[in-house]
Amino acid sequence: MMLRVAYPIETARLLLRPYTEADLEDVLAIESRPDVARYLYWEPRSRAQVQMALLRRFPPPPMDSEGQVLELAMEHREAGVVIGQMLLFLRSLEHRQGELGFVLHPDYQHQGLASEGAREMLRLAFQELELHRVCGRCDRRNRASVAVMERLGMRREAHLVQNEWVKGEWTDEIICAILADQWRGR
Repeated sequence: MMLRVAYPIETARLLLRPYTEADLEDVLAIESRPDVARYLYWEPRSRAQVQMALLRRFPPPPMDSEGQVLELAMEHREAGVVIGQMLLFLRSLEHRQGELGFVLHPDYQHQGLASEGAREMLRLAFQELELHRVCGRCDRRNRASVAVMERLGMRREAHLVQNEWVKGEWTDEIICAILADQWRGR
């Protein structure tokens, strides 16, 4: 198993591509926002923190061993700016399991862009990496992320009550998933 893909991956409105150092200002505009970090494990990031995080995102890994994560910039084709991030984690080679993640600038939410990018990540997961199952996890209060996963055909598999201590409070987690044959049948 190894990911072989030509970048950028083009959708109707997006380019999914590896990050570059030139993306610093766009990524800072996203990751420094409290409303973006609210349901994530990290607090709003400073310029220095974004620079360090950005350096860890390239070059993209070959996705040939467990624990690797493909982090792609979501560039809005018309605006020419990075508006978010798409992630695909390789969780298990033996069981062919992955995990989908995404972060989107609030100014671009509620336009179907997260779903558009996530559909391509599922295509990579199932067609290119030949995974069997992909899940997504988020804070229960993050209704927008749950809605994106459900629009993608992912079924809600679990509601874990107070399973994580995040930012000084117990949080509930929603887990959604889709199997390769379910994805192909959509």
